[in-house]
Amino acid sequence: MCLVYNENRVLVQEKAGTKCPGGLVFPGGHVERGESLTDSVIREIKEETGLTIYNPKPCGFKNWIQEDGSRYIVLLYKTNRYEGELNDSGEGKVFWIEWEDVNRVNLIWNMRELLEIFNSDKYSEFFFKIENGQWEGRLLG
Repeated sequence: MCLVYNENRVLVQEKAGTKCPGGLVFPGGHVERGESLTDSVIREIKEETGLTIYNPKPCGFKNWIQEDGSRYIVLLYKTNRYEGELNDSGEGKVFWIEWEDVNRVNLIWNMRELLEIFNSDKYSEFFFKIENGQWEGRLLG
């Protein structure tokens, strides 16, 4: 997942096929066989947004324990270096929002917690698991 931003705006995606219609996320995807982590985030952002990003910096991760006991890890990157023309994909509509509006939009999937990781050095991990039948998450430094 990558936070693509500039001084005034941040790129969001209205992810297709979610349980939260209209919910916004930051674009990202999966690593393909034989691909480096950095190459995967560059490719995924290009595929999902039309933008070519440069110099994505790792800044943290989110992870959880799945029902089968395996761990799922999402690496978090950010960059303010990009070029190209913004285009939607089959993954969903992409568009810019003003930084000042971030707290007013419908961010889903723990995106607000991830902003704490993207925007400060206080946290580097968001971990969640099922406790008492509910998903519980916490930010870790």
